Amino acid sequence: MKTSTLTAMLQIAALLHLGLIWAGASMPRAVQLGNHLAALPVFIRRLFYVYFSFIGLLLAGFGTLTFLFAGAMAAGEPLARALCVLLTAFWLLRLIAAAFVFDVRPYLVNWFYHLGYQAINLVFLYLLVVYAVTAWMGGRL
Repeated sequence: MKTSTLTAMLQIAALLHLGLIWAGASMPRAVQLGNHLAALPVFIRRLFYVYFSFIGLLLAGFGTLTFLFAGAMAAGEPLARALCVLLTAFWLLRLIAAAFVFDVRPYLVNWFYHLGYQAINLVFLYLLVVYAVTAWMGGRL
């Protein structure tokens, strides 16, 4: 694999983070989150929204850093490689959570939600593979 190919794969990964932000922003309506949170105390409700916002900020940061430093990541620069290791761990854990922690079946009420759920898991897998390959192969191409 060429460095330019890996750079392009990383730039695609960066853009996929934006797609995940969009999917995350549409999730509250899809699962009627407001109705579920209404029964919770105000503190817990606000805590959820703060965590939800922080996840969005992390995704924006991951995507921005990946897009801006895709060349450095593909070249295997030490700090860029460390970021790839962190992102590999993050997406591995997120994929494990999707597979074994979250039971989304009650919310997959139509074919569109089924398709979206499968697409998101494919994005998680793509991100995991791209960052792992970059951490392993970056600078050795």
